Amino acid sequence: MKNRLIQVALASALAISASAAVAEDAYQGSWYLLPGIGVMNTDKDLLAQDGKPSGFLRIAKEISPHWDIQVGGSYAEADESSQVIAGGDYKQTLFGVDALYMFSREKFRPFLLAGVGLARNKVDYTGTPIGNVNDSKTSAAGSLGLGFQYLFTEKLGMQAEYRHVRSRAEANGDTETIGNDYFNLGVIFKFGAPPPAPAPEPIPVAAAPEPTPEPEPVMAPEPEPVGPAEPAFEKVTLASEVLFAFDKAVLKPEGKAILDNDVVGKMKAHPEVELLLITGHTDRIGDANYNQKLSERRAASVKSYLVSQGVEASRLHAVGKGESEPVADCVGVRGKKAIECLQPNRRVVVEIEVQRQN
Repeated sequence: MKNRLIQVALASALAISASAAVAEDAYQGSWYLLPGIGVMNTDKDLLAQDGKPSGFLRIAKEISPHWDIQVGGSYAEADESSQVIAGGDYKQTLFGVDALYMFSREKFRPFLLAGVGLARNKVDYTGTPIGNVNDSKTSAAGSLGLGFQYLFTEKLGMQAEYRHVRSRAEANGDTETIGNDYFNLGVIFKFGAPPPAPAPEPIPVAAAPEPTPEPEPVMAPEPEPVGPAEPAFEKVTLASEVLFAFDKAVLKPEGKAILDNDVVGKMKAHPEVELLLITGHTDRIGDANYNQKLSERRAASVKSYLVSQGVEASRLHAVGKGESEPVADCVGVRGKKAIECLQPNRRVVVEIEVQRQN
């Protein structure tokens, strides 16, 4: 019966994850609290009953668009079930950390999990063929599993999971590796998500100047010979979606072609240009520190490519501004609409000084 339940859970979760394997959604970098209950199915060598309720509590963090970390503990117990033993019970206490790979950041979020930690297994049986058994053993523990989260609101959701836990315990009169199965259901209470960016301050509009009387016409002096024009700054803004894949800092082939056309040629045609400033920007979705580092890696990637195409590194300077200089605020917009609305903020800006001749 246990194996059949495991097979059903595996098939269901894999089918769900295959249809929802998109994580380019509303990652917010939230913390969340996860209390819950479950059922432990014990290893057959423990000679204990299945189906007694268990409980757990975890604190968790969304650390990237694809990964969550959960830290916490659980407690479960089961009565002895063998007819040859007078009575007793088995108890398991777990404490550890789990890494969850999230296939989506939509409301429905299937995941796979792997965890490590400690397990305390206590066996207390009376009237066994070898006498009374009262043993408490603490050992390393490992977990593998799968499940899904579902968010009812931005702050409240649920998590359902199956996990298989391996540890060491007294079983059949000897210390053995045991494997218990858990079917858990918990409630998600989210907190600590970054607030939406505030609306920009309105730009004051200068009043129109009072008209002045036209001066008397005078004879214009002979014009001085016109010399070269002052240097002019040229700015090229490139969308990150064109240059890079989602959450990556490796240039795509089409991104390299755009840089060849818009930047490399101009730098080679104007050797008098002493500095080209490359600035990476991101939107506000996700953790601010993560976004800052991503913008820096993207700016450095553009610089590295320009150097590989023959532009001197001494003429290039790359910086990342993260989410600090948005051009679109999108206040109150959420989910996929926010991703579309904030697209102008995900960009790389190239500013070059070009000497133009009349």
